[in-house]
Amino acid sequence: MLVHKSAISLGSNIGDSLTNLAAAIAELVTIAGIELIAQSSWYRTKAVGPPQPDYINGCIILQLTMTPQQLIETLLATEQKFGRVRQERWGPRSLDLDILLYDDLIINAPNLQIPHPRMHERAFVLVPLAEIAPDWLEPVSGLTVAELVKKVDCSDVHLLKGS
Repeated sequence: MLVHKSAISLGSNIGDSLTNLAAAIAELVTIAGIELIAQSSWYRTKAVGPPQPDYINGCIILQLTMTPQQLIETLLATEQKFGRVRQERWGPRSLDLDILLYDDLIINAPNLQIPHPRMHERAFVLVPLAEIAPDWLEPVSGLTVAELVKKVDCSDVHLLKGS
């Protein structure tokens, strides 16, 4: 069975965000074929999109035996389990899970784009990812995560005390 590595971003700004995020990770690692390899600290970040509360964001690295399609289906099902409702683009959410990277694959399908198409411009993704995977090469740009984070404004990304 082939083993793959994937970087996942997590975010929440509705309800008890820290509890939601920790519970989502706990839920994911109970699924056969998913193992947690690394977890970033949590960061408070300004929301992108319509006016809404700040987010708590972080990233995890998973080792897994599922395909990218199986992984996205698992993440979407986990979001739903935590009450995620998709009403408006970039609206508030109880849980947001995105595949950032999957090995060194580039996928451009209607329901799945890897690497995440906007990760290179999002400090709230790159800061926590650089903490746990600074040398991971983003396959479209050819730059490492550490190099990508230097290209974005990180002023609205703040380490959450005690995380």
